[in-house]
Amino acid sequence: MKKVTTILTNGVVITMNKAFDVFLNGAVAIDGNQIIAVNTTEEILKAYEADEIIDCKGQYILPGLINAHTHVPMTLLRGLADDLRLDVWLMGYIMPTERQFVNEEFCRLGTKLACAEMLRSGITAFADMYYYESEIAAVTAEVGMRGVLGQTILKFPSPDAESYEESLEYTRQFIEKWLGHDLITPAVAPHAPYSSTKEMLKQCAQLAMQYDVPVLIHISETMQEETDSFDHYGMRVVPWVKSSGLLNAKVLAAHCVHINKGDMLTLYEHDTTIAHNPTSNLKLASGIAPVTEMLENKLTVGIGTDGPASNNDLDMFEEIRLAAILAKTAANDPTALPAKQALLMATRMGAEALFIGDKVGSLEPGKHADLIVMDANTLHNSPQFRRDPDAVYSQIVYAGKSTDVAHVMVNGKWLMFNRELLTLTLDSLLEEAAIYAEKVDAFLKAHEDDILSKLLAVGGVERSESFEIQVKARIQDPQIVYKLLNHVDVEVLREVKYRQYDTFFMFDDKEMGRVRYREDDKINEQGDVSEVRARLTYTMPTKEREFNSAVLLSHSRFIAPADRPLRFYQEYFKASRTETLEKERQRWRIHYQDVLYYVNIDRLLSPAIPDFFIEIKARTWSLIDAQHKADNIQRMLEILGIPSDALVKDEYIEMQAV
Repeated sequence: MKKVTTILTNGVVITMNKAFDVFLNGAVAIDGNQIIAVNTTEEILKAYEADEIIDCKGQYILPGLINAHTHVPMTLLRGLADDLRLDVWLMGYIMPTERQFVNEEFCRLGTKLACAEMLRSGITAFADMYYYESEIAAVTAEVGMRGVLGQTILKFPSPDAESYEESLEYTRQFIEKWLGHDLITPAVAPHAPYSSTKEMLKQCAQLAMQYDVPVLIHISETMQEETDSFDHYGMRVVPWVKSSGLLNAKVLAAHCVHINKGDMLTLYEHDTTIAHNPTSNLKLASGIAPVTEMLENKLTVGIGTDGPASNNDLDMFEEIRLAAILAKTAANDPTALPAKQALLMATRMGAEALFIGDKVGSLEPGKHADLIVMDANTLHNSPQFRRDPDAVYSQIVYAGKSTDVAHVMVNGKWLMFNRELLTLTLDSLLEEAAIYAEKVDAFLKAHEDDILSKLLAVGGVERSESFEIQVKARIQDPQIVYKLLNHVDVEVLREVKYRQYDTFFMFDDKEMGRVRYREDDKINEQGDVSEVRARLTYTMPTKEREFNSAVLLSHSRFIAPADRPLRFYQEYFKASRTETLEKERQRWRIHYQDVLYYVNIDRLLSPAIPDFFIEIKARTWSLIDAQHKADNIQRMLEILGIPSDALVKDEYIEMQAV
C-alpha cells in the first residue's frame, strides 16, 4: 500500500468534478498538499495508508468554498452605515472613514478577522480588492488561506497612494513580490469604470498582461452607472470598458447587475468571468443580476459575499442559498438555478472565475487539497432522502449552515479542526477590533455633528475660504445696468447668461450654517443650454460686517465642484428642511477703476417675484480692501441712480421664507 499524509474516510464525498461524482461512503487520500485519490472508503483503504486517518461518518466532504468577491479589511467597518444608497454609503461614509483610518495596521487586523470568519464559513479561497494589498497577502499566507488579491487603483487619491500612477507602481511591486506564490495570486484592481479613466484601464490591462495576472473590477453594479456611462460616453459600461482594452486581460467582473445580452456576449468572447453578490446587491438595492441568462450564455459565474461593510457578513452558505432562490424569483421559475448549479458556482466554477480552476475547486487527483468537512446529521438537516441522486446538493444549499463546518483544510494543512481555528487567536482579534470601533465612532460623531467637516469628508474636493463684498437692489427696468456698463471708468470683460437652480440644506441649529447646491445652466445666444456645472457653497447665515448702510461683507467656504447628484447630498446632509430657488441671471465681469467686480441682473422664477434685482459683488481679503470696494460699490450705485430705499439686505432665500 502507498503511504500518504492524510486519509478522510466514511464521509459523503461530493467531488464537484465534471462528472459530479458522489461517494455516499467515500474517502479522500491526501499526500502533502495534493489530492492523490478519491473513491469509496473500501477502495481507498485497500490502496493507501496514513498516520492521520479522520473518520468523517455522518459528515460531508466537499471542496472548499470560493468567495469570488470581497474587501476583507472592511470587517472593521461592518455596520458602520446601513440602509443607505450605494453612492451615499460609499462616498459619504465608507471612503471618508477609510481616508482617516486605513493603513497597514488596519488592513492586517481586518484581514485576520475576515480570515477567521471565512474559515468558519468553509471558505478556503477568496478574491479581494482593497488597499495595502501586500499586507493583506502577508496575513492571508500566514493564516494559510488562498487568495486572488487585487491592489485597488483609483483616479483620485486613496489611502495608500496620492495618484493612480503611484497606485500602478505599488501594484507592480506587489505583483513582483508575490508572483508564483503557492497560495497568493496577485492581481490588478481598478476599482470601477466610473472611478477610472480610459487610459488608466488601458495601463491596468497592460500591467496585468505583462505578468499574466488577473484584473478585478466592479462593473455595472447599479443602473445609475449605465445611465451615467451613456450620458458621458454615448455607450453602455461594458462596451466602454472593452474600448479601453481592459477585457484583453483576464478579467473577473464583480456584480454585472445591469448587463444585457449584448454585454454578456462581449464578456464571453473575452473570457471575462463574473462574481455574483446577491446579498450586497439586494441590501444596497442595486438590483438582481441576470445570473440565469449569464449561465445560458456560457459565462463563468462565481458567488461572492462582497465586503462585510455592505453585506454584512462573510457567510458563503447564505450567499449560495440566496443565489439559488433569487434566480428562481427573478425568472418566476422554481427550476431556475438548481442547488447543484449553485454549489458548482461556489466551488469548481468559482475557482474558474478566479482563474485558479486548475488548482482547486473540486476533489480530484492532482488538485490541491483545499476541502471542508461539514456535519450532515444536524437537526436542521434531518431527515435525509437518497431517492434522488441530486438530493445531497439540496441538503447542503437549502439546509446547510456555516456552523455545520467542522474542519477546513487548505493546501493540505488543517486551518480549522472541530471548529477550532488553528492559525488565528480569535479573542485578541475581537479586542483589537473593539478599540478600532471606538475610534471610528468618535470620528463619525464629530463628522456628523459638523457640516463643514461632513462636506470635507466627502472627498474629491478642496476647502476654499472666500470673503465677498456685495450689494443688492430692486429695480423695475433691467436696462439701467447699461448706465454703469457704458461708464468711462468701466471695462466690460465678459458677459454670460445662466438659469440657476438652487437647493438650500437648512438646519434647526443655525450655528451649523447651511449648504447650497447650485446648478448653473449656461444659456447661449439661441436660448439653449450650452454648459452645465454644479457647485456647493457652505455659509453661515450671519454677515461679517456692514458698510455704507447696505453693502455687506459675507464669509463663504466654497466646496466645488459638486460632483455627485443632488439626491446624494439630500440623503447625505439629512437637513432639517430644504428650500429651492430658481432664477435667470445675466452676469457681467467688469473692471471699475481697474478693480474686478461682478454685476448680476436677476429675475426670480420660483418663487415668482415681479421685480428685477441688481447685484454688485467683489471678492476681498482684508477689511481695508473691503472698505475700499464698498466705497466703489456706493459710487456705482450713484452712477446707476439707485435710491437707498431700493436696497435689499435679505438674501433671495430669505425673501422666499417671508
